[in-house]
Amino acid sequence: MARGRSPSVREETAVHDHRRLGRELELFDTDPLIGAGLPYWLPAGAALRHTLEEYVRTAERRAGYRHVYSPVLGKRELYEISGHWSHYSDDMYPPMDLGTEQVVLRPSLCPHHAVIYRSRAHSYRELPLRMAELGGMYRAELSGVLGGLTRVRAIQLNDAHIFCTLDQVADEARGALGMIRRAYEALGIRPARFRLSLPGPGGKYVAAPEMWRRSTALLTEVLDASGLPYEAAEDEAAFYGPKIDVQVVDAAGREFTLSTVQADFHQPERFDLRYIGADGAKHRPVMVHRSIIGSVERAVAHLVEQYGGAFPGWLAPVQLVILPVSDAELPAADALAARCAGLGLRAEVSGREHGSLGARVRRARLVPYQAVIGAAEAADGLVALRLRDGRRPAPVPAGEALARIGALTAAHSTALWDDEEAEPVRG
Repeated sequence: MARGRSPSVREETAVHDHRRLGRELELFDTDPLIGAGLPYWLPAGAALRHTLEEYVRTAERRAGYRHVYSPVLGKRELYEISGHWSHYSDDMYPPMDLGTEQVVLRPSLCPHHAVIYRSRAHSYRELPLRMAELGGMYRAELSGVLGGLTRVRAIQLNDAHIFCTLDQVADEARGALGMIRRAYEALGIRPARFRLSLPGPGGKYVAAPEMWRRSTALLTEVLDASGLPYEAAEDEAAFYGPKIDVQVVDAAGREFTLSTVQADFHQPERFDLRYIGADGAKHRPVMVHRSIIGSVERAVAHLVEQYGGAFPGWLAPVQLVILPVSDAELPAADALAARCAGLGLRAEVSGREHGSLGARVRRARLVPYQAVIGAAEAADGLVALRLRDGRRPAPVPAGEALARIGALTAAHSTALWDDEEAEPVRG
């Protein structure tokens, strides 16, 4: 590329294509024998994915969510009741015959969660009841639209459903938007816009005008009160209700939905969900659907393209690479790696088998932290850190270095160091 010339969209996309980077960084891959749209995760990608999932689970626990597991199969009747079979069957896999029953791979988690809620009696004192799951679902995508992690047939969805009274819907939707905002701050994601997704003409939406009016009014109230700029868009709703969609833009300039908040009056009625009110009578809850990061696959694809593999320290598959100058420092390097493991930091030793020190530094250029262990550092128990952005903090005791890195990663910070002491590399 000529000096001083801005990269074209095509060049920028080539640099940040998550499909290419995913293979180069050994995050994920595909194989025709497994099938199109069914990527598998390699150890580095699994570490990234696990970290992202644990961030979400921890945030949900702190916000009062209770986690469940539900099966990826369900009887066809389940989806007939929910409305998926009549409104969404084109995206579902064909049913499988099991004796006298038919079962299908689920296209969504919400029917299972409705059944879990229905399995016990509930009082108004329990509400809002926040139920969350990182669960698998399956979409019968055509081969022509499949691509990397953005369009797949097996999806791991960060899903949650809040069963609440009508008066609680607005607060729960605002709380969900707050969780999305905090997650985006930790991940360094900037939303492109907020969209109020409404129904359009045709038969793909549930025919219940009053239900749509009430749910749309609730989400409009939430958006107006939040002060967030938003646009209304017809024919973008779920078949059962309107949505607040958080839109992001990928490296090629394409916009897509990453996170959603939905108000649903339809499925509580279809599954006859109830709670006992303060008056002793049975009442119908409202179901608020909420996803912080959407599908794990799409979220990781976006992060790979946004960072080009140089992930925030807390999210990086390898957070610290340890570089012994010679074989004599290998015992000290291994001991430091063991200390990292004990602290929950992901560290690797890169010894001379990987080349010269300069070659190893270049090889680890995307790792947030590099720790060079020479004779002096090994003797004194010090660590000379190189930060990914080129800065070199003064050598410090190993325990102090790991404590500072650990504090930043525990805080889900996008910063690499907590002060301005680190000097840039010169020359």
